[in-house]
Amino acid sequence: MELTVLGSGGTWPAAGGATSGFLVRADGFNLWMEAGTGTLSRLQQYIPISEIHAVIVSHAHPDHFVDLYPAFYARHYAALGTHGLPLYAPPGFYGHVSHLISDESRDKMSIAFDVNELVPEKVVEIGPFRVQAGLVEHIGVVAMGFRIDDGGGVLAYTGDSGPTTEVVDLGRGADVLVSEATWQDHMDLLPFHMSARQAGEHAAAAGVGELMLTHIWPSLDHELSREQASATFDGPIELASEGLVRVIAR
Repeated sequence: MELTVLGSGGTWPAAGGATSGFLVRADGFNLWMEAGTGTLSRLQQYIPISEIHAVIVSHAHPDHFVDLYPAFYARHYAALGTHGLPLYAPPGFYGHVSHLISDESRDKMSIAFDVNELVPEKVVEIGPFRVQAGLVEHIGVVAMGFRIDDGGGVLAYTGDSGPTTEVVDLGRGADVLVSEATWQDHMDLLPFHMSARQAGEHAAAAGVGELMLTHIWPSLDHELSREQASATFDGPIELASEGLVRVIAR
């Protein structure tokens, strides 16, 4: 399994960057995980739009899904891809997303995407991947994290989440945990995001092989986030950045 970071910005992108987005590949299958601001542009540096084979989104906050709209327009109106692109998301996600466009576009969007609602704890097969979703602690919407297994490696992803045992369960023994680390120690810590130190605590409790920090506010010193995470997790710690590629294998 190969993970490519398309976007790592927390809430807003840094100059030249993008918000949450990843390309997960194995056996010729391309899974677009999270479709935040600017990620479709970066995705095309690796594959054409027509070669997106499935999309999975953690929750209905704009920095995680807004590039679904240009992807829809490109695939449907410009025929850059076939109808029925599998889209996996939490319950209620598609209703929210589709009501931000016109009635006519909404009808066409339902043709462009084959919408599948994720069920917590249930494993779904997406191409070569076995994907388990779990409910995490966020605000205002149903939010999920993912555990992705291709038989050769395990990737765990928190989505946006505050501290929760669900992140530990999803990450148990994973080769890589990609964890949100929005805040740092000096900030007011609210229960719907994690600090880097909390991300490290969850990684240690899950016994993961490597921790990758993402969704850090662009205005923060990211090296300080790594330092604070290392206080609670003694394994390798990577800072997600646009263009970073990581092979995930046991």
